Amino acid sequence: MDEKIEKKQKDKVTPKKNEDGDKVNRSKKQKFLLYKDKPLVRSENILYYGNMSEKCVVMLQILSTKDVGDMKIADKVQVQLMSTDPDLRMKDRIMKKAERKGLYNAMDIGAIWLQRALTE
Repeated sequence: MDEKIEKKQKDKVTPKKNEDGDKVNRSKKQKFLLYKDKPLVRSENILYYGNMSEKCVVMLQILSTKDVGDMKIADKVQVQLMSTDPDLRMKDRIMKKAERKGLYNAMDIGAIWLQRALTE
């Protein structure tokens, strides 16, 4: 009986491993990359900037990329300030929309829009 208890305690302490054999700690909350104290999350060619619990977020969609050396850099980026209200249709959620050249310019205008919208 003591062996079972020891095994359970050992399993709690021993970190789990994923498919690649890397250690995974599931007890901690997942931390997001922050930009100007707001979360920045990427899913393929779409980035979401802002907290989903607030009234709006910024969606950045990379429309095209260009090769610089051995890296792909975002060329054209569509920026949308969107409401997080689940009762609105997707088309009605878009508050502002623009297209910028480069990720820096898109993030810059998106951060300004988000800051202004959250202070109103």
